[in-house]
Amino acid sequence: MSAPPAARGQSEATREALFEEEALGKAYDARLLTRLWPYVWPYRYQITATILFLVPLLLLDLAPALVVKVGLEQHLVPALEGATEPVAAQGDSPLGGWLDAPGAIDPLLWLALVYLLLSVASSALQYADVWIMSRTGQAAMRDLRRVVFAHIQKLHLGFFDTMPVGRLVTRATNDVENVAEMFSAGIVALVRDVLKMVGIAVALFVMDARLAAITFLIVPVLAVAAVVFRFKVRQAFRAVRVRIARINAYLQENVTGMKVVQLFTREQRSFRDFEAMNADHRDAWLQSIRYDAALFAVVELASNLTIAIVIWQSVGLAGLGVVYVFFDWMRRFFMPLRDLSAKYSVMQSSMASCERIFQLLDAEPSVQDAEGVVAPAGATLGEVEFENVWFSYAPREGAPPGDPQTDWVLRDVSFRVAPGDRAAFVGATGAGKTTIIKLLTRLYDVTHGRILIDGIPLRAWPQEALRGRVAMVLQDVFLFSGTIAENISLGREDVPRERIEQVARAVHADRFIDALPEGYDTPVRERGVNFSAGQRQLLSFARALAHGADILVLDEATSSIDTETETLVQQGIHALMEEKTALVIAHRLSTIQDVDRIHVLQRGRLVESGRHAELLAARGIYHTLYRLQYASQQAGAAVAAG
Repeated sequence: MSAPPAARGQSEATREALFEEEALGKAYDARLLTRLWPYVWPYRYQITATILFLVPLLLLDLAPALVVKVGLEQHLVPALEGATEPVAAQGDSPLGGWLDAPGAIDPLLWLALVYLLLSVASSALQYADVWIMSRTGQAAMRDLRRVVFAHIQKLHLGFFDTMPVGRLVTRATNDVENVAEMFSAGIVALVRDVLKMVGIAVALFVMDARLAAITFLIVPVLAVAAVVFRFKVRQAFRAVRVRIARINAYLQENVTGMKVVQLFTREQRSFRDFEAMNADHRDAWLQSIRYDAALFAVVELASNLTIAIVIWQSVGLAGLGVVYVFFDWMRRFFMPLRDLSAKYSVMQSSMASCERIFQLLDAEPSVQDAEGVVAPAGATLGEVEFENVWFSYAPREGAPPGDPQTDWVLRDVSFRVAPGDRAAFVGATGAGKTTIIKLLTRLYDVTHGRILIDGIPLRAWPQEALRGRVAMVLQDVFLFSGTIAENISLGREDVPRERIEQVARAVHADRFIDALPEGYDTPVRERGVNFSAGQRQLLSFARALAHGADILVLDEATSSIDTETETLVQQGIHALMEEKTALVIAHRLSTIQDVDRIHVLQRGRLVESGRHAELLAARGIYHTLYRLQYASQQAGAAVAAG
């Protein structure tokens, strides 16, 4: 069966947006920030606190220069000129009586202590401000990551058929981290820098309006440089992201296919390809660095020019203290501009990540429970019935059953499995066998027709209750990191250790588990690589049987098990299938000869049904499949014997 196309109802534009990893949006997008606000709102008091910190932080930034100004004008300069008494301050000091040395304390020592006190207070407040803001951002992003993960779990299987796993991992990790960084180094820092620059400019005009006006003549030039930088660096950032995305994709592909790379001695070719992409990425970064260095150089030049202007214009018009204040405050004014490149990059990356996160959250699951649906009451029987089921992974809107332009995977399939019966489904690859299982567990919804369990349509079952009724053993076994016991119980508290060991004995998994040094507490490595394919399959049998479902589904479940292990598994399955309805998808026809009914599928249609002997006697498709498989097995045995 070919891979299903995109999820039904999902527009082409939405899918393209979800796959566009390298797109760069605006550095500021009010629409996205509005959507982000509900995740920040619970932490509004912390945000209010950081906003209130702006004024004292600005004052603490400006105050040390005023302390130095007083020291220069009242003490150091008069001392150099030979004055024996300090010069009285002209006008009221913004720091009030703090600068008047009490008692017999040396005035310069007092000013030094005041300077130290202001510096300590500024550092403490900055620490508290950064800590609160970063903590707020991380807490809000924890909530956002929780929402993203919960939404991913609700999406139907068709979504994952088209969305690469790496992209989903990026949404829940890197993208959320980028948004969190916006709080500590992005929008908050930008707003604070702008307010700080405005505050410094106002303070300079209050100090000396004429000198400030002349000094700020250089600012329009910087504004033009910042605008040019914004347009140039955006393309450079995009080039870097495109190239790092290519490197990531190439690395993932090569690591995943390392066995093929080494077996076919492709290492040198792979290295050359990687070397070319790596050099391309380096060149893109160098272009970005050139713009960044150019901006830094322009800002540094502007800062030095303002100092030169202050020196030139202040001769005879301003004292040494005022000149120092202008030097200090102008330096603080230009500092945020030096970091513009980093902040712009953070904001642009954060907005792009925010856009992708909300695009993911806007993807609606195609399979949803009806509002207010509850699990049907009454005894569970385990009856399964398909009524005229038509299904396509990419149906045309409003297409009727049998529409010739639709790629139908199942075509008018009807059958019934009575409670406690065992039914098998056979057919060539792509006949629709696995699709039947996906529809039964409502990983997809049928296009036409309906499926019933105990006479109740699947849409009337909550998905959680439905999947609690059906236990599945898949051909491709997936084991989680953890212990063997945790993989069998899947962390459910209602599956005690006794039950875990019971089902393991039933499928004869206890034979290899007991031989392990740590038994059921043996760690399972990533994807279960420390176990053989047969052992992983046995664990999946135990997992399915541990959860007490009354409908058991086996999808090519014995295909990875050797003949000896298969015999043991079949014994365990037969014992535990008692009083359960079983649906078996089998490739080895020898494993299903004793089931109650065999259904033969061909090109999505149910073409034959009956017991093993009946179908052989009919000499139809099943007979052909059985004869071909038997001949293949005979030939394999002859080759092995020879």
